[in-house]
Amino acid sequence: MTAKASMTVGRSLALGVGLLIALTLFVSLLGAWGLRQSDAALHAIAEGSVKPLGQLGEIKYLVTRNRILIMDVAMHATPDVIAKRSKEYGENKAKTAALWSAYMAAPMNDQERALASNAEQARKALTEQGLDVVLAHEQAGRIEDGWRQIDVVSKLAPAFAQAMDKLTEQQVQSAEESFQASQASNDRLLLIAVVATLGALVAGVWIGVGMTRSLKRSLGAEPADLAAVAGRIAQGSLANDGSAPAPHGSVMASMQAMRTALVDLVGSVRTGVDNVSTASAEIAQGNADLSSRTEQQASSLQETAASMEQLTGTVRSSADTALQANQLAKGASAAAARGGDAVAKVVRTMSEIQSSSHRIADITSVIDGIAFQTNILALNAAVEAARAGEQGRGFAVVASEVRTLAQRSADAARQIKTLINDSVQKVQAGDALVQEAGTTMNDVVAQVQSVSSLMAEITGAAAEQRQGIEQVGNAVTLLDQTTQQNAALVEQSAAAAESLEQQARRLADAVSVFRL
Repeated sequence: MTAKASMTVGRSLALGVGLLIALTLFVSLLGAWGLRQSDAALHAIAEGSVKPLGQLGEIKYLVTRNRILIMDVAMHATPDVIAKRSKEYGENKAKTAALWSAYMAAPMNDQERALASNAEQARKALTEQGLDVVLAHEQAGRIEDGWRQIDVVSKLAPAFAQAMDKLTEQQVQSAEESFQASQASNDRLLLIAVVATLGALVAGVWIGVGMTRSLKRSLGAEPADLAAVAGRIAQGSLANDGSAPAPHGSVMASMQAMRTALVDLVGSVRTGVDNVSTASAEIAQGNADLSSRTEQQASSLQETAASMEQLTGTVRSSADTALQANQLAKGASAAAARGGDAVAKVVRTMSEIQSSSHRIADITSVIDGIAFQTNILALNAAVEAARAGEQGRGFAVVASEVRTLAQRSADAARQIKTLINDSVQKVQAGDALVQEAGTTMNDVVAQVQSVSSLMAEITGAAAEQRQGIEQVGNAVTLLDQTTQQNAALVEQSAAAAESLEQQARRLADAVSVFRL
């Protein structure tokens, strides 16, 4: 098959539209390129001529302004005027140098560079030999010398002005030449755009005619004829209408071949429908018998499954009861263990109390000894006070009070010691009782742990028994579910056979529409 014959309608239309879009895009890009070229030319004129003209005009203005400033200083030679004008003069001079550097940095031809060199020499001569010298005289107060130097400025100024005018004329001439070149380029671009547009129109017409011819060859007939043939087939008329054979590979040729194939297909379908109707009726009868037997088997399995569920419930209840008893035994064992720990802590606490009581008794003995020594010291002090006579009477009173306090401390210490001894005896008796209780609690804990171990074994055996019965119950339930699923499948098969029979009848009715 050639590439032309394999070209589909969609591809043909897509190719045609794509070519038209490509032509339109080409013309648009060409126009955009032309605008870009024009914009570049205008930018070149602005950068190459307009901007330099502005720079030259600004330089000329600043130099002229500096001439005016030195004249103003010569006429009004006051300190304020000299300072103010000198500052402005320096700023203008710096701006002039910056503008001239920017101008000289731009690209230029040999003629323009020669004119620029002459203008630069004239500017430097006017500034350095004229303006700067005048301002120096004025700043030094030599106004008369400044006036004489102004004559030099007047002689140098025309050369600078003439050089700047020639340079400006050169820039204007360059701008005119660039503008004329831009106009010529725009005319060429306009001609190219017109030619490209006409070419795109011609190509569009050619593509449209080619697409129409290709579409007609692909259809093989007019769309109305194709619609008529399709309508007759849709109504069930497969008889040959006597139309001429269509070109090979066209839609009309394919429809004629389809009609011939449909004639053979409808004949085969009618024969097959009759066979399917007979077979589906036999399948439906067999499924009805199988469904009855399956339902009986499912009923028996349901009764067995119900009995297993009851047995499983009984065993599960026993296992749950054993589990609860095991948990209670574990709780009792834990409580007994906690009681034993508490009693052990009480024993340790009683031992600590007894030890503390002994330490308190020792401390009381120390206090008693201190009180005794204090009493002796107070007695000695009283004796010394008596020897001192009248002068030691106040000291004797104090010694008597100290002695009294020492005796009271000794009495209190003895009472505390008596109480501590009594407490120690009672603590020793309590310690003996607590140790006896600890021994008893240890025995209780051991017995409770034995009961807990026995209940754990009973619980494990009950769990294993429940698991085994549940496995049997699950197997019976699974068998019951499988039987019920088989019954459902049998019913579905019967329904499918009946549906197949109905579909065969409907298919026979549908095929009867076609007239061979």
